[in-house]
Amino acid sequence: MKITVIGAGAIGGNLAVKLAAAGHNVQVADARAHKAVRAEVLESGARTADLADAVQGRDVIVLSIPFGVAGKLADLFASVPEETVVIDTSNYYPGMLSEPIEAVDNGQVESVYTAELLGRPVVKAWNAALAETQRSKGVPAGTPGRIAIPVAGDSETAKKVAMPLVDDTGFDPYDAGVLADSWRQQPNSPAYCTELTLDELPTALAAADRVKDVAVRDSLPERFAAVPDNPTVDDVVEMNRAAHR
Repeated sequence: MKITVIGAGAIGGNLAVKLAAAGHNVQVADARAHKAVRAEVLESGARTADLADAVQGRDVIVLSIPFGVAGKLADLFASVPEETVVIDTSNYYPGMLSEPIEAVDNGQVESVYTAELLGRPVVKAWNAALAETQRSKGVPAGTPGRIAIPVAGDSETAKKVAMPLVDDTGFDPYDAGVLADSWRQQPNSPAYCTELTLDELPTALAAADRVKDVAVRDSLPERFAAVPDNPTVDDVVEMNRAAHR
């Protein structure tokens, strides 16, 4: 497929590498220009592109940008064909990675808010796995213990495009329902960055509690202070799991 990843940070870079390695035609665009794209991303076969050119003639656009800034791309996306699938990977951490956003603090689902800013539907995927999990723990389909990633969206057609791409990056895709239900995979729900299998993930999604999960999310600085210095990905996953025991 022809795929553009907008955002060359940890998540965007990981996805560009994985999708290019799977044989897709991958472009990476970043507001910080071509120099923001890491060498390993280009070595995978992905190539850089200017934002204005990167959204034209593509099958899929992956948004791997800070939460709350999608509105800056609304004019750019106005010319993107309706059939192009847009996948949102962002997460809301008010006071840590984002300024507080009243609509989301009052209960609007993260990716519903992003879709409104962008002016078009989105699928939510890849948000519920740590960057290091995505980089180092993807394995071929059928491998025992393979980690699952929830995929939510209102278009069944769009999800049928997104889910095989999740599989291509080394994880089992799970249909998590409509976009309005994607709060169940937001920070810090039981399904968020806890490295669950396809058998375990549905139970975790069902156990999500909007009030509790927001409190767990907002306690992240205190919880991080209790883990070892320079925590491993396994330390962070265990911290996230422990918050829901």
